[in-house]
Formats: sequence, C-alpha cells, structure tokens
Amino acid sequence: MREHMMNANRTPIRILGLDPGLRRTGWGVLTIDGARMSHVAHGVIVPDEKADFAQRLLSLFEGLTAVIDEHRPDEAAVEEVFLNTNAQSTLKLGHARAAALIAPARAGLPVAEYSTRLVKKAVVGTGAADKAQIGFMIARLLPTAGKTTADCADALAVAITHANLRAAHRRVA
Repeated sequence: MREHMMNANRTPIRILGLDPGLRRTGWGVLTIDGARMSHVAHGVIVPDEKADFAQRLLSLFEGLTAVIDEHRPDEAAVEEVFLNTNAQSTLKLGHARAAALIAPARAGLPVAEYSTRLVKKAVVGTGAADKAQIGFMIARLLPTAGKTTADCADALAVAITHANLRAAHRRVA
C-alpha cells in the first residue's frame, strides 16, 4: 500500500536529448517514470545547406524550439563537441551546439552536457563504441523507437545518459 502511494505521487520526467550538428541535428525525447524508460519521439533537423551560415543556425534554433513546443520536455541534454583536426569545422560545430544549448535554456529547461565518450560508455559500455553499436543498443533499449538514423540514435543515447546520470548531475550543478 505504501509503495503504491509513493508511485502515485511520482511524476514522470520527459527528457530531450540533442546531438548537434550544422548539417543535421538529431533529437530524441524519452519519458522516465521511476526505472521505466519510454520512447516518445525522435527526428532530425536539417537546415538548407545553400542558406548562409546565420540562416542555418536560425533554422536549427527554430526547429529545436518547435520540437520543445510540441513535446514539452522537462529537461534537456546536449552532447559536447569533440575536437576535430579542422579548426574551422570545430568552430562551426560549436555554433550549432550553441543553438542546441540556447533553445532549451530559453524555454526554461535545465540543460546538461555530456561528452561523446561518456554517452557511448553509458549506452554501449565502452567509450570507443561506433555508430552501429549505438544504433544496436538504442534498438534494444527503446524497441518502440523503430529504425533510427545515426543522428537520432545519438540523440536518444544522450537522453538515456541523462536519464541515468541526472541525479548526479543535479548534485554537481
């Protein structure tokens, strides 16, 4: 009886995971209810590659804002940038990541950040996992998600990482 009352008072948490990129930004939404994790939705925002840089960033921001408005997450998590050998590419990715950080922050959501290595380790068990391994684990952990692109699988992996580490993240923040 007591456990039932505790469960009745628990509120499910909706988490938005983001895998930022200038060409393709993957997003995934999960609901966490106690130890139960459920897939809500996922997709990819693809700005027009022919548009100028500022317009592409605006497209990312507006696309993320629309996702937030539609799915009403409680928290967000964004994958950190990995350093590329091409400094210009890394800088442009940093701009896309800024759009991915600002959109949920503007909506009033707490935003966590996780390294690529930590996301891979949290979902696959090794920080050196490849895209295929992440996709495989997403299909196992979230079978209702169906077939996902690499961008969506990565975003869902970020959301799963946050779901598993959110209590520790709140203590650190």
